[in-house]
Amino acid sequence: MIKSKLGEGLDGRIHRLFPFLFVRPLNPNLLSVLGLLVSLGGAAAWSTGRFREGLVLVFLGGFFDLVDGVVARHNGTASPFGAFLDSTLDRVVDGALMLALVLHYARLDDFAMAWLAGVGLVAMQLVSYTKARAESVVPDFKGGILERAERIVILMFGALLGLMPLAIGIVTLGSVWTAGQRIALARTRMAKLMPPAQPPQVGWPAEARRGDTHGG
Repeated sequence: MIKSKLGEGLDGRIHRLFPFLFVRPLNPNLLSVLGLLVSLGGAAAWSTGRFREGLVLVFLGGFFDLVDGVVARHNGTASPFGAFLDSTLDRVVDGALMLALVLHYARLDDFAMAWLAGVGLVAMQLVSYTKARAESVVPDFKGGILERAERIVILMFGALLGLMPLAIGIVTLGSVWTAGQRIALARTRMAKLMPPAQPPQVGWPAEARRGDTHGG
């Protein structure tokens, strides 16, 4: 939802707000990797309970992730590999952030929260996997209430407002629900691609019946 809203006119807004990104050609893949490294720094901070410090790094890493595609399109260097790399690194960041929260609450002996974050980690990866797997069969597969942008924003607000347990709960439950939505949607969409079922044959095949007339 957030991604689709931002996508409308995003390139123009990035050009107006951050013109320095387009003075010289930049490697968009390098921006993607920089976003990963900065976000991993944020995850490391979250693992020690420094949520607001980590928030700054997660926000900055998200900025790199936002502009890499805009830079690629501006320079005419957009490529299938760039999109693949960006998506793959997003999965790494998602996993690192949730793993950091698992470690933080485990250090505090709050195993209920650690388990909740662990379930969220698995569910978030499943949300992404179901979409990627479905897209290999169903073109333009979309669906689900809680996409990646929403999940990251909720965690960031949790870090900012000191409500991380609530944020983890929302992200975990929302991710489980979204994965279920996508599985159900994939089943419906894929069923429409299946050829109609052939009615079963009744009795002997025609060839066998013709053969019987010549038998003795």
